[in-house]
Amino acid sequence: MTDDIFSFNEMCRRENDVVLQRGMNFGLGKNYSVILMSRASNAPYRDRIEDGGITIIYEGHDMPRTKENSNPKSIDQQGSTPKGTLTQNGKFYKAAHDYKAKKRPAELVKVYEKIRPGIWTYNGVFKLTDSWKEKDDTRNVFMFKLEATEDSVLTNSNNPIDLKHRRIIPTWVKREVWKRDKGKCIKCGSTNNLHFDHVIPFSKGGASITPDNVQILCARHNIGKSDNIE
Repeated sequence: MTDDIFSFNEMCRRENDVVLQRGMNFGLGKNYSVILMSRASNAPYRDRIEDGGITIIYEGHDMPRTKENSNPKSIDQQGSTPKGTLTQNGKFYKAAHDYKAKKRPAELVKVYEKIRPGIWTYNGVFKLTDSWKEKDDTRNVFMFKLEATEDSVLTNSNNPIDLKHRRIIPTWVKREVWKRDKGKCIKCGSTNNLHFDHVIPFSKGGASITPDNVQILCARHNIGKSDNIE
């Protein structure tokens, strides 16, 4: 469920116990990929959120640090290895351009965001719709465009979320709410199965851009509240 909160280990369990050591994981699921993002001030990549929270612009990843490559930030991001196999950048880039050429459906991507050390939140399912290369000061990097879609495309839910009401809560808001609510449900104090909840639902005019309208609830109290205003 979008805006669920969990530890790193819980996140990995959600993905069939795969240890998510890479930020980009093409084809991790049978019909979807997974990316991890961070918008912290010290994050290594320039990920950003646009269009009021329904579009993610995600930067590709650097080559691993090696003895020969002690500073990955000093060289272009690579789409293939020296042996000619596609890197994660290359796989996502190819999928985006095959989609644009109508050779395949858009790749579905589950997006997880780090909001503090050891704590992650689920931003939902996105479609990979475009990719390009751009100059980042002194080198070329890959950029990927992901557009929000309903989680029902993966869960077969009969209750898809209207995209008008599908907005990512800004990272700074999540951090402020986590700190204010002390990382637990405000109703019962539970630290398990947590979720960022809108006090006034977005569908009823509530905002995502202020901590005043966001709170932490456990699954039981979140389901019980539904779209009601308390």
